[in-house]
Amino acid sequence: QVQLVESGGGTVQPGGSLRLSCAASGLDFIDFSNYCMGWFRQPPGKEREIVAAIDWSGDGRQYRDPSKGRFTISRDNAKNTVYLQMNSLEPEDTAVYYCAADSSFVVVRTAAAAYWGQGTQVTVSS
Repeated sequence: QVQLVESGGGTVQPGGSLRLSCAASGLDFIDFSNYCMGWFRQPPGKEREIVAAIDWSGDGRQYRDPSKGRFTISRDNAKNTVYLQMNSLEPEDTAVYYCAADSSFVVVRTAAAAYWGQGTQVTVSS
């Protein structure tokens, strides 16, 4: 059974940075490389939304708002881990952040993704 565990959340001041990690267990590194990964977030009182997604090899990446360029998704298939580097954080980035996995690069960007983590809280506040 695939399990995803997020870590790296916390409280940071506006303008600060955080790096989230999502470790997958229940897969060997070959199986992990067959999955596309996504990061979602759910702000207080709002719907869950996609933040970024990365394909099997890491060459293909998509972002919710690429024009801002504040977030970077990456993966290390040898460690069964996907990362989300978040820079220049704003109070509007406050949310619970979730990672998701799916064999499809299309589906992983939707609520229909096959596997989900429990989430990690990110709070941006002065």
